[in-house]
Amino acid sequence: MRGARRSAAVFAAVTALLLAGCSGGPGTTDHGRVTLEFQSLAWQKESVDANRQLVAEWNREHPDIQVRYVQGSWDSVHDQLLTAFEGGEAPDIIHDASDDLADFAYGGYLADLSDDLPARLKSDIPRRSWRTTTFGDGIYGVPFLQEPRVLIANATWLKKAGVRIPTADDPWTWDEFRQITEELSGDGKYGVAWPLKEPVSATLNLSLSSGGTMFHRGADGKVTVRFEAADEVMPRTVHDQVATDRSASATTLGMGGSDTLPGFFAGKYAMVPLGFSYRQQIVQQAPKGFDWQVLPAPAGADGLAQGVSPQTLSVSEDSPYKKEAARFIDFLLQPRNMVRLALGDWMLPTGTEALKDPALHTPKNDWAAGTALAADLRPAPAQTVRGYPEWKDKVATPALQEYYSGAIGLDELRARLVDDGNLVLARYQR
Repeated sequence: MRGARRSAAVFAAVTALLLAGCSGGPGTTDHGRVTLEFQSLAWQKESVDANRQLVAEWNREHPDIQVRYVQGSWDSVHDQLLTAFEGGEAPDIIHDASDDLADFAYGGYLADLSDDLPARLKSDIPRRSWRTTTFGDGIYGVPFLQEPRVLIANATWLKKAGVRIPTADDPWTWDEFRQITEELSGDGKYGVAWPLKEPVSATLNLSLSSGGTMFHRGADGKVTVRFEAADEVMPRTVHDQVATDRSASATTLGMGGSDTLPGFFAGKYAMVPLGFSYRQQIVQQAPKGFDWQVLPAPAGADGLAQGVSPQTLSVSEDSPYKKEAARFIDFLLQPRNMVRLALGDWMLPTGTEALKDPALHTPKNDWAAGTALAADLRPAPAQTVRGYPEWKDKVATPALQEYYSGAIGLDELRARLVDDGNLVLARYQR
């Protein structure tokens, strides 16, 4: 069945090429000129501008290989791509996130780029980042932007309280973090606001600091879920802050990150754990005179280690111009261009040369505070787990939401994550 679908898709692609002069679809030619579709998920104006400018620069320099910019959306990309793959209409160059690639890679929809990427690009991006896009023996995407989760703090509040300010060299432990948030709370104010409408990513990625991984691959290659002592540290801290200490607002548990900003600006919360890119919203929306700063997330037995799912660039397996697509990716991710993309998205580049750029080490908007965390970023625990999206949506999200709110205890959380979770994963590993 899979082979028949692939044959049909290839036949459709060949037919499209024969009609390229009229259709102008992805991977087409027009009188010898190759036209590639690049679907970008950039959404912030600075990021969209940077991507469009780079596409325009490429097109000026490569008249025989033109790139057509197509705007996609993070909100619908997985389902949109699945439909496009099944219909043989996927863009040639695909912007996505590494934790969305596993099923596409194993399903044969993405091209193995192992032989098409230049040595420069392979050596510039650290091996730990390449692990996020490596499935089996193949490389199915280029990781290029990454975002640590940090604490955005009300600097005035922390200074008045006289608490120790953590740094990348001397961070708070999880126990110290809990103690400090309790000290900062009272009179209707909270030491921290956890926006956990989507709790799974934050839980898995921050748990790496205490050695928690949750997913374990056996000698047979099959993955099972275990919820051990190291996995408990981060979720137990949040639960206790909400239910025991009253140092974290229960109301924000159902919020997204942006939803917490009005309360943060109004002085209701001392700190909010957010992705590094939220600094842009804070710069744009904070009231005049509001003093904020970036602090590292709490550290555990494994220091400041945390998981990330980098943004990626992949090539469709059905594209007839994989080498040309890889050339465009190499251009887009030259160090100077990777810096432009990082600045546009307010994120960190994966490339070691780009990370050296002075623009990423300035104290302005606390760029330096985030760049100091780059060496501690690790692949998110679920990167290569088939069935993770279903486990996340059907098992982990409701279980964690109930645990954080106090509706269930730790034993019930463990049972649901492990017992129900392994039933889900087993269906993908037969």
